[in-house]
Amino acid sequence: MQLRTYIVEDNATIRDNLIGTLEELAAVQALGWAETEADARAWLAGHARDWDLAIIDLFLKQGSGLGVLQAIQDREPHQRVIVLSNYATADMRKRCADLGADVVFDKSNEIDALVDYCLQYGEQPSV
Repeated sequence: MQLRTYIVEDNATIRDNLIGTLEELAAVQALGWAETEADARAWLAGHARDWDLAIIDLFLKQGSGLGVLQAIQDREPHQRVIVLSNYATADMRKRCADLGADVVFDKSNEIDALVDYCLQYGEQPSV
């Protein structure tokens, strides 16, 4: 099963590497990406039922990933939201969870865990 995925990441190198890795290893189909909170919110609102997975960085060119999380709290039950950040402290993980994130991964040392999560989620029959 291909996971229809939207990426919110403002660093082009990280974004391109992430998309390449996840498409190769985790059956992810990147639908698109945004570099700002406003662009992410607009796309996600306009395509509310078109995605299975959203991967969101916290620090963006404009705005914040926290604002994106807040905007998609009323998503479909099967849709999952991952925060991928270099700022994955215990407090930030709790704050993201409070805003509806399903899981938070640290960019610097939890990419394998991200891939594993995507693989497990893609195998669920309800997706």
